[in-house]
Formats: sequence, C-alpha cells, structure tokens
Amino acid sequence: MENIVQIVAIYALPVLFAITLHEAAHGYVARHFGDMTAHAQGRISLNPIRHIDLVGTILVPIAILIASKVMGTSGLLFGWAKPVPVNYSALRRPKQNMLWVAAAGPLSNLAMAIGWAIVFKLVAFLPEGGYTRPAQLMGFAGIEVNLILMVLNLLPILPLDGGRILASLLPGRMAWQYAKLEPFGFPILLVLLFTNLLGVILSPMVKASFGVIEAVFRI
Repeated sequence: MENIVQIVAIYALPVLFAITLHEAAHGYVARHFGDMTAHAQGRISLNPIRHIDLVGTILVPIAILIASKVMGTSGLLFGWAKPVPVNYSALRRPKQNMLWVAAAGPLSNLAMAIGWAIVFKLVAFLPEGGYTRPAQLMGFAGIEVNLILMVLNLLPILPLDGGRILASLLPGRMAWQYAKLEPFGFPILLVLLFTNLLGVILSPMVKASFGVIEAVFRI
C-alpha cells in the first residue's frame, strides 16, 4: 500500500499539469487566432483547478496506476481534462487555424517533457539528499506522461488533436465527411484501450520519442 501511495505522489503533479496545461494551450492559441470563447470562460489559465475533470484527470489515472502496480503490468496511462471550448467558426481562418489550435496541445506536452528532462538532469548535479531521488523519479514520470499524451493525442482519430489536424489538411468535402466520424471516436478509443491495442499502437512511438529525449539530455 505504501508503495502505491509513493507512486501516486510521484505521478500526481506530472499528470495534473500534463493534462490541464494541454487544454490551456488550445485556448491560448484559439484566442490568438480570434476565438475568445475560452478566454471569456476563464479557461486560458495555468491554474489546474480550472481544467480538472474529477473522473478523467484524477480517478482514471490513479486507477490505472494502482491497477498496473497490483497486476504487475505497465498499463498505458490515460486521462483527460475538461475540454477547452473552441468555436472554430470564430477563428479568422477556421480551417487553417484549426491545425494550430489542435497542434498546441501535443506541442505543450512536448515542451513539458523537455522541461521535466531538464529537471531530471539538474537534480543529478545536486548533492544527494532525501529529496533528490523523488525529484528525479518525478522528472522521469513527467517525461513519460507527457510523451504518452503527446503521441496519444496525435492519433488521427476525432476528437483527438491528430484528428483535428488531419481534418484541417483534408480537402473541403473529404474533411466534412471525415468530421462525421467524430461521434465514434471516443468509443473506438475505449475499445482500443481495454483490448490493449492502444498500447500496442502507441508503444513504439513513445519509445522512439523517449529515445530522442534520452539522447539529447543523456538521461
């Protein structure tokens, strides 16, 4: 039980910020391109409380962490925050700007992964103490969590960011037909998650991304 509490404590901040700042990034870029919806609702904020979804941000990630520890498996960490509202018709160039609004989320996770890698590396130069090992474990967890969320959200499945990016790149009629598949996106993700196919799909991309971080920062 103590081990599980330690794991939850180490992953809590990385998971919280990875999920919530991802959403804030969407709102910030949407505002940049003319949509003030998220700004008007106070969702362009670094305050995680504004973005937390009790189930998706807290309960689901904790349940996956505990289940993976109890069962001795490496479960794919999965979660979500309250979606930032984006009115695509309010964007100055809706189809083109949608690409950047969608890409902002995964790019924020990449930035956070790099930030946690820097934390991991800096702690290694500090005198060893009671806080250095937990700080390095948290840095490692931050890299892992953000790379998983980045790769997951880049899958070309609506309503994920990768699906929005693909829709913005497709010709008009094809994009419209593709957008009609959005109601099936979340059920498809759940099926992939519970059949472990999601892990099979994402693992090679996450490992490759982790390999780049390791090579750059010599972790």
